[in-house]
Amino acid sequence: MRSVNVSAKNAAAYGNFVGRAMLRRQPAVTVRAASSVSSGLDNSKILVAGATGGTGRAVVEVLAAQGVPVRALVRDPVKASSGSGLAGLGSTTEVLRGDVFQYGSLPPAMEGCTAVICCTGAGDPRDPLGPFNVDYQGTLNLIAAAKLRGVRQFVLVSSIGADDLLNPLNLFWGVLFWKKRAEEELQRSGLTYTIVRPGGLKNKLGQGEVAGNIVMEGPGSFGVPPAKKSGSILRSQVAEVCVAALTEPAAANKVVEVIAERGAPAKSLGELFAGVNWF
Repeated sequence: MRSVNVSAKNAAAYGNFVGRAMLRRQPAVTVRAASSVSSGLDNSKILVAGATGGTGRAVVEVLAAQGVPVRALVRDPVKASSGSGLAGLGSTTEVLRGDVFQYGSLPPAMEGCTAVICCTGAGDPRDPLGPFNVDYQGTLNLIAAAKLRGVRQFVLVSSIGADDLLNPLNLFWGVLFWKKRAEEELQRSGLTYTIVRPGGLKNKLGQGEVAGNIVMEGPGSFGVPPAKKSGSILRSQVAEVCVAALTEPAAANKVVEVIAERGAPAKSLGELFAGVNWF
């Protein structure tokens, strides 16, 4: 079976990292309300992995506001249906229980989807296997399932600093190292991809703070010196970048780093993607 091949391949190479997880699939649950706004995603259905995380939820909100059908892949449907989850985001949004580390749950979740936006990330700093299991193995499982189901596009949320082996964040069980390995697998997959590397993620603005305009550059532009100092960006802005990547031709097969800066010139996302040339 495909699930055995994918897991076995990586278990052979990274046997000391592979853990086990338990998964019980439940039927999809539809959540309520929605608006229908014309977008460039007609006849599309988007799978959002990590949909109850901060960035994933922001992506679902942007898609729901455009009336785009969304399948939100979550590990905890109860959390997804709570007020802080995905409740109230529209009749076009369905919630499906699944786990990126359990390959068998993914091909059914991909059925009928045209694109994937992956917003997953290891969340427990006490788990030394988290970055491997989620940021690497989980992403590889999503890529394999997408190819099996004929999904056309894959947007991956990674992180500024993924190229920097000595970045302090790698003290968190090599989280950026594993994100970079997942990026490479996506680039080799044959899927049309966009890899979005945000700076420091912010849920909302502080008192008196003004949101800056999005600044987008190629990989390695921000991070450890001599690269430019990394800034921050709202999760809602990252979500806008991810959704735009599905329709902007200039976003295809690019790695982009994004921050927000007050005083930066205001540009459309199409202009920002077109301005990144890194080959």
